[in-house]
Parts: sequence; structure tokens; C-alpha cells
Amino acid sequence: MASAGYSIIGVQKTKVPIGSWKEYQTTQRTSEQVSKIDAEMFGYCTGYNGFEVIDIDLKVFSSLQERKDFWNEYLSFLQDNIDNFDNKFVIYKTMNNGYHIIYKSSKPNGNLKLAKLKDKKEAIIESRGIGGYCIVYPPENQVSKLSYLEAKLLDQEDINILWSCSKYYNYQDEVIEIANEVKKEYSITEKEVTPWDDYNSKTDLWDLIQGEFTKIRTLSDKWIIKRHGATSPHSGYIYKNSGCLYLFSTGTNYPAEKLLNPFAVYAYQNHKGDFKSASADIYKQGFGTRKIEKPPVINIPELPKNIDFPIDIFPKSVQDYLLECNDKLLTNIDYMACSLLWSLSLMIGNTIRVKVKNGWYEPACLWLTLVGRAGVGKTPSINSIVKPLSSLNLYEIERQQKNEEKYEEYLELDKKEKKSYGNVSKPRKSQFIVKDITIEALVDLHQDNDISVGVLKDELAGWIKDMNKYRPGSDLEFWLSAWNSEPISLNRKTSKSTYVASPFIPVLGGIQPSVMNSLYSEDYKNNGFMDRMLFCYPEIDVEKWNPNNINEDSIKWFSDIITNLFNDLRNNVTRWSDSNKVKYDIADMDEFAKKEAIRIHDKFTDIQNSDEYDEYLKSIFPKQKNYLFRFALLIHVFDSYVSDQDYLLISKESILKAEKLCDYFIKMATKVNLLKSESGELSTIIKKHKDTKTTKEIVLMINEANPKFNKKELAELLKVSRKHI
Repeated sequence: MASAGYSIIGVQKTKVPIGSWKEYQTTQRTSEQVSKIDAEMFGYCTGYNGFEVIDIDLKVFSSLQERKDFWNEYLSFLQDNIDNFDNKFVIYKTMNNGYHIIYKSSKPNGNLKLAKLKDKKEAIIESRGIGGYCIVYPPENQVSKLSYLEAKLLDQEDINILWSCSKYYNYQDEVIEIANEVKKEYSITEKEVTPWDDYNSKTDLWDLIQGEFTKIRTLSDKWIIKRHGATSPHSGYIYKNSGCLYLFSTGTNYPAEKLLNPFAVYAYQNHKGDFKSASADIYKQGFGTRKIEKPPVINIPELPKNIDFPIDIFPKSVQDYLLECNDKLLTNIDYMACSLLWSLSLMIGNTIRVKVKNGWYEPACLWLTLVGRAGVGKTPSINSIVKPLSSLNLYEIERQQKNEEKYEEYLELDKKEKKSYGNVSKPRKSQFIVKDITIEALVDLHQDNDISVGVLKDELAGWIKDMNKYRPGSDLEFWLSAWNSEPISLNRKTSKSTYVASPFIPVLGGIQPSVMNSLYSEDYKNNGFMDRMLFCYPEIDVEKWNPNNINEDSIKWFSDIITNLFNDLRNNVTRWSDSNKVKYDIADMDEFAKKEAIRIHDKFTDIQNSDEYDEYLKSIFPKQKNYLFRFALLIHVFDSYVSDQDYLLISKESILKAEKLCDYFIKMATKVNLLKSESGELSTIIKKHKDTKTTKEIVLMINEANPKFNKKELAELLKVSRKHI
């Protein structure tokens, strides 16, 4: 056998290998070495040189007759399905009256359990492959035409059929469960019957599938079936005791290797596996006890009250400007104030960080989401504040284009012309506000413009949807790192890699409530993405035409403040001499500011540890601890600039103003979460009854359940005007 390619080992009478045999799984003893093994029995390593064994262990049966019947049935099954079976496989009887079927495979498997009979603890059929071994039996145990020395390398198709036939004897005790939401459709007592149970008890599965399959063999507990037109010898079987279908074949409309009862088969045949739809269908056909419809339950949340933006965090002159815009341009205070926070974040960028403690230097990056229905004035409110920066950004874009044209002209010159023309360097990108841009382009831009690059979008839905949270190196990972100002590196195959040591990318944009509800998912909540968002969702009624005009001097005054602050911060930035990268200034807190910051930090911590607060909302507080210091830095720098004070020492007043901002955004996050829950309940009711009830009937049913429901939300979900609500 060693000469025939077997890796031989010594084995005790207890069938346990003698000594360490691991090395012989990959290294073969020579014939001379085998002759020197001192052992009562011998074995061979399976998996080595492609040797593989199917082990039929008949000791699971209590009687000799049961063993004979099973072996004869199994052997006949193999002979019927594998062409020229007797001239391909080696078979030896084992010491426990079982059998070894031996062959060689180009792709040997490991040691696997292939079949286990009902109510039997041990497997009846197993494979012995890589990492296993088998006993060598004497010639009198040979039951096949071929001996050990004649084992053949077989085609994979024959091996697949051998394994498939073996798996047919594996007892399956699992049945596809009806989805929980289906059960909720019915109010069932012990004396009542569900539609699917009723259908299963009255339907013969063979009547459903005989147009697709043929019975090709009858075993003791099952029928072997074959799909019409299949090239394989068999496709699956039907259990006699349960009347359920089990398929190995994947070439059907049914799932493979799942036990399917008649109702499951009907669901896949007629409803593409939608059990809820199938249950409704058979219920209409008369199956099951008539259901008792449960009235809907709508929990109307108690929303936080008096959520007004604390505009007193801004200098008095800026407060007056916001109020004037609100009065004469009908722009919204909350939207404008959030846009101003974003503008301050963008302007400060990497120029200043606040020192919280040694090793913790917080950047002032903000992500702001302005929530509101279409037409409530999100964009005009944003533009009224961001316009000065947008104008500066447009100037930088135009200047960049001119410099690039000049550089392209320079590249086309010959050496002599270039010398007389003077040295022209490749222009650095100076645009600092973007709308629609890829991650790669954004990082390229940020590498040149290392103070900050702001994202300003009319609708944030696309920005959020683009994030693939399951792909390594995804957009989501990029943005989570950017929020923390952690280094970002993009490695590319086709061009140079890009690295940004301190990304600073504040985000501002609008979103409609219905879109926000669909995006505010459990996944985005669990990974911390939504906890970084600052929501602004004010109550707004669209107002009529206002004849008053804002003073042009006011607009110019505000534009000058923003423009001058932007230029001062950008022109006076400190850079490292060796790398020309931004070296941010450090704003410290005075003694009184630190005391207040500790108090607020511990207040948030107590909420996180409390049993009284909603667990779902507690997750926002770790990020609010960061935002407390970010807000304080923005507020203090703006105050200091307007009043011409030192902006690198944050005061107690700035910390207290930051606390007001935190309270505002915490209330807004609470409101968004509660409204999302209510919207979800209304959506569930509409989806449940849209095919059986009219819009009017749904509205009346919801009103009867709870007349305090959100009428605006229901009108939007039903896509009707509010007069129908």
C-alpha cells in the first residue's frame, strides 16, 4: 500500500494511532520505514495523495437485519445512479460491520458528517478526508471487485453523486417558520386554526409539485424525486411522515436544503416566497379560522416644548441682523442660526482648537441637518447667511481656473520660451465650499486647501445614501474619521495616493422629514453616524408676501464681518516650517470656564447612567460632550472678533452659551426621534390596510384610535391634501 501511494501509520487495537501521526498527513513513509513499524494494526492517512473515504457506521442499528437492509438499499442506490459503480470504488467491511468506500479525489474534503437518522445520536455516514485516517483491513474484508491497491482517481461528477446520495439519508427536522408579522395579522385562540396550518392539513404536497418533478425511487421513509429536464440523477425528496419537500438542487424556484411544507411551497410558487401575501391569499380561499381584526394602537409622543434657538449666544448686533432677516425676508431664525454656526466652523477650520485637557484638543467641526418640508424656506435661509462665503468661494474657483489656464499655456512652451517666461508652478486648489463631489476629489482638494473644505448641499439625502457601511474603506468610515479630524489616506492603483493629516469638513444641508425617517435607521444609529448630526427641525408655517425690504447697509455690514473674519483667519494662519502644513493655535479655558465645563460634562454623564432616560437617545450624549467644546470655541472666537478681544482664552460665558446650544440640539434630536416613531406607526397602519380600505376609511380608523395624531405627517404618507384628513 505504501508503494501504491498510501501514507501508512501504526494503530493500536483500540483504533488509536501509535504516537504522533500528524506529520504523515503530509509526508509519506517509505516501504522500508513501514516494514519497521511495530504495531498490531495499520492505518492510512486520508486526504494524503487524494485518498478519501465514505464511512458507513451501521452500529447505530440495534439489529443485524436493520444493518443489512440499510446497506443493501444504500449500495443499490449508488449503483443505480453512478455509471459503472462496481469498477470505480473500493469497498471494505469494517470491524464493526460497517463499510468503507475508498476512492481518490483531486479535491479531497475534510472530515464531515453527511447523514444522521431520526432519533439516532451518532451519524450513520461520514467522510474521512484531510486530517483523518482509516484502519487497513485484511483481504477477507474486501467486498468490491477492486482492492486497496486499485483505488482510482475519479471524476468530480461521480464523487458529487456519491455525496449527494449519502446526504439523502440525513434526517431534517426543521420546517420553515411563518414570519412573525404574518402571525400578527390574526387573533388566534387555542380552538382556532391559522390559514397555513389549515392549508397544510388539507393539502398533499405532491399535488402541488408533480408538474415539476417525477418520483424516481421509493425508500423506507421518503420518495426520491427528480426535476423535469434536470441533468443530475436526482433533485431532492419528500418525507413520508411529514409530507414535506427537501431539495438539494438550486435550479428551482424553491430554496435548497430547507424543509418546505405545502404552504411554503405554495408561497414560493405563487408569491415569490412572501409568506404574508400567501397567507392572505389562502385566507381569502377559506383556509383558517376567520380572523378578528385588532384595532390599531397609535402612541402620540409628548414632544419637547418651546424649542427656540438661543440667538443670545451671538453678539447683539448679529442677533439684530438675524431678526431683521426673519422679519423682512421671512427667513427662519433656526435655519439662519445653524447656517451661521456652520460658517464659523468653516472659517475657523484647522486654525484653532480648544484645549480640553492634555492630549485632548477639540476641533470645531459641525455637521448640521436642517429638517423641513419642501417650500418652507430652508435654502433662502441658508443663502442669507452663507452668501458672503459663497461669493468668496466663487472668486477662488474663477481664480483657480485662470491660474490653471496659465499653467497649461506654460507647459506647452519649449525650454527656451519657459526660461524667458519665468517659472510657473502648478496652482494649488483654493476652493473651500463644495456641493456634489466624490470622496477622492474632496480629499485631493483638501490636500491643497488644508484649513477646511465645507460641504453645502440643498438635500443631504444623497450624501447619506451614498455611504456603504459594509465595504472596507467605505464612505462611512471616511466621514466618521473626518468628524474626529483623524488622518485620512486614499491609496490608489492608477494615480498618486493622497493624505490629509487633519481633515476638517463641516457639513450643512437640508432634508425632508419623510426622507429623514427612511434614513434614520438602526444601522446609522448604532454606528454613531446619526449621533454626530445636529438636527434643526423648527415648526414653520409658510407666510404670505411681506412688503418690507431689508436695509442694504445691513446686508453689507454682515457681509463685511464674515469676509473680514474669513480673511483674518486665513491670512494669519501659522504653518510648520518643515512641511508648510497648518499649525493650529490653541485656545485654552480660564479657571471659571473649566469648572462649568466639568459640571456640564458630568451632567451629561449622569444622564447616560440614569435609568430614567430613553436608551435610544442616551447615545447622543457622548458626542454632545465633544460639541460642548466645539460650540464654545465658535461662540468665543466670533464674540472676540466682534468685540476685539483675545480669542485664545475661552470664558465662562462662552461655555454657558455652548450649554444652551447643546440643550437646543438635544431637544431637537429628541423631537426627531419621537416624530420618526410616530411616522413609523402611521406607516405600518397604512401598509397593513392600503389594499383593503379606502383612504377615508384609514383616516377614520386612525382618528378613532387616537385623534391627536400628526395630521401633516399622515397627509404626506397618504399623498393627499390635508383637507382629506
